[in-house]
Amino acid sequence: QVVARTSGRGRVVFGTVLFGRMEAGAGGDRTMGLFINTLPLRLDLDDTAVEDSVRDTHGRLTDLMAHEHASLALAQRCSGVAAPAPLFSSILNYRHNAMPGDLVADKDGSGIEWLGGEERTNYPLMLAVEDYGQALGLTAQIVRPFSADHICALMQRALDQLAEMLEHAPRAPVRQLDILPVEERQLLLEAWNRTHAQYSGERLFVAQFEAQVRRSPEAIALVFGETELSYAALNARANRLARRLRDRSVGTDIVVGLAL
Repeated sequence: QVVARTSGRGRVVFGTVLFGRMEAGAGGDRTMGLFINTLPLRLDLDDTAVEDSVRDTHGRLTDLMAHEHASLALAQRCSGVAAPAPLFSSILNYRHNAMPGDLVADKDGSGIEWLGGEERTNYPLMLAVEDYGQALGLTAQIVRPFSADHICALMQRALDQLAEMLEHAPRAPVRQLDILPVEERQLLLEAWNRTHAQYSGERLFVAQFEAQVRRSPEAIALVFGETELSYAALNARANRLARRLRDRSVGTDIVVGLAL
């Protein structure tokens, strides 16, 4: 839902990290090294009920395990997405981890001291859910100018809302899951949306609009899709419409239907 709402799409594809050992075969548990693989997962954020969507996601992840050793190049060919366009630009990793406080230097007297670690990914967005056994955490890496803290806040809100809806409204559409923290919603709708202004009641709207046309004729007045109209262009169109109406004897108090 975070990817869907921040990208404006109802169908999203992101990479999910697979352990790689579920289908490793006999002796796989004794083989050293990484079996980890990353494959695409597609989800639809639509009118499907939250409960059904969660079950569907679980089912898709389960089905994906049968292909956990498939190469990403094979997935790319099967997708029909022509290279070099990537199948996904964000990955989600659920991983079992240790709490930072548990990583005590030389805890068992072995002479090995934990100094720290740093990870990197070549994807623009990596989000990891850290399972500490008794608690969950979120770790994000994201390219600038976006903030990892911001992405984690959106994800935490989405998870809180998911838990609440599963408990109280499991049949509500999954697309209604809210991702905006309360503070950010107030910032967007209130702090940044304080557009109240005092207008003189002595001048009609038409006069105020024409004054704006004189002040900034090339400024953008309207935007719809790829179309933009400046104040000057909008004023010219309005004047042409007014002349057409006048030529057809349309005057004060005559109702005119508009098809837009």
